[in-house]
Amino acid sequence: MAQYSIRDIEVLSGVKAHTLRIWEQRYGFLKPLRTDTNIRYYTDEQLKNILNVSLLNRNGFRISKIANMKHEDINSKVLKIATENAEPSVYLDSLVHAMLDFDEARFEKTLTSSIVSLGFESTFNAVVFPFMQRTGTLWTTGAVRPVQEHFITNLIRRKITVATDSQFVKLTENSKKFVLFLPSGETHELLLLFTEYILRSHNHKVVYVGTSIPFEDIEYIYNDFKPDFFLTFFTVVPSELPLQGYINRIASTFPATKIVVGGAQIMFNPVDLPKNVYAIRSCEQLLELLRQ
Repeated sequence: MAQYSIRDIEVLSGVKAHTLRIWEQRYGFLKPLRTDTNIRYYTDEQLKNILNVSLLNRNGFRISKIANMKHEDINSKVLKIATENAEPSVYLDSLVHAMLDFDEARFEKTLTSSIVSLGFESTFNAVVFPFMQRTGTLWTTGAVRPVQEHFITNLIRRKITVATDSQFVKLTENSKKFVLFLPSGETHELLLLFTEYILRSHNHKVVYVGTSIPFEDIEYIYNDFKPDFFLTFFTVVPSELPLQGYINRIASTFPATKIVVGGAQIMFNPVDLPKNVYAIRSCEQLLELLRQ
């Protein structure tokens, strides 16, 4: 049985710890359990209950009323809202449920409904990536198990791959050539896969070479393909060189090529960018770079 701290619950549900304590003290429900050393924790079932209560509260139900509702009535109203409400937060909460229960059918239904309602790109920008960010920090602390990460990641990867396979790229005089890769030691490829989808949807030529690519292979690809852009993401520190050293090396090795970089290591660490290196935080920034 998983054990979540109040901080874990805050991250996964979006409900502030202060609010959770008020709900507990004032209305007498959502009470945490305690370890032998008197540390508060919540279970999977309590987390799912908090997600449901939060959803009802965001949709106009007072906490005082929810506190007096039966469990089956809460579930019924949540299901009604989930089928009628196209808000990204509703889909996001449902993905958390699917992850906790290893519920592939619920995941598929949630993501498909979101894509129909919001579109493929908006679903990933407004639902999938916020979900990954919400749960990502908890995987490193053990609050969410690696097996849960693998379960959800594989389902998301499948969705992106199917969407990419169905694309038809019509190259034009404005089309650019991209090599998409992750450096040695880097295996988190969902954002790279989605970037491939975005670039292909805008009729650019993409060579996707995958994860954990040694630097000498990047040199080999360049000599054969002569790309306009290299694009990569740094979620972990590169294994071949320190981050700054890696960026300096790729910039100096390919001075005529634009190098596009992103990911947590770029966002949260001070990095000096050579003149042919561009940092992005979103697909919109990448497309704006191409327009310029």
